[in-house]
Amino acid sequence: MVLLKKIDMLLVRLIHPILIFTGLAVAVCFVAGIFSRAVLGVPLFGLEELILIAVMWFYMLGAALASRERSHLSADFIQVISKNPHVWRLAALVSTVISLVMAVMFVAWSYDLMAWGFQKGQKTPVFSIPWVVAQSSLFVAAVLFVAYLLRDLYQEITGSGHVAEISGHSDREGA
Repeated sequence: MVLLKKIDMLLVRLIHPILIFTGLAVAVCFVAGIFSRAVLGVPLFGLEELILIAVMWFYMLGAALASRERSHLSADFIQVISKNPHVWRLAALVSTVISLVMAVMFVAWSYDLMAWGFQKGQKTPVFSIPWVVAQSSLFVAAVLFVAYLLRDLYQEITGSGHVAEISGHSDREGA
């Protein structure tokens, strides 16, 4: 478990700067594109493909971090309709299992997409960047989703750790 926590912290230290860089890069590219078109009257060719690749990585790595911290969107109405903590725990377990099955399917799909991308060798029209660069973001995020959902499943089954261990708070506080 200590090794897994160290790997997790290493991933976070790697992902955070990537998110900051890609977020800033997208903002700068948008400003440059707007300025170039509106003020200079000259479009910047290829800017859209750079933005697309950066946005895909930004979104997928951000989603992986949200999965890590369990801060992604959820419709947790069980606590409203039931005051029984055992029902809450069962609902959380079922939800995690369903999410894990879906994430495993996402890994398989994104792997197939990435393999297809390697096989076809498609490239962006302006900079000839292989499309697999963007497609691989889906696979990386899917693998991270599965890893964090396996952690969540373990915590749901054992009743251990939960979110407090990772993010300093519990999503069940006040319940």
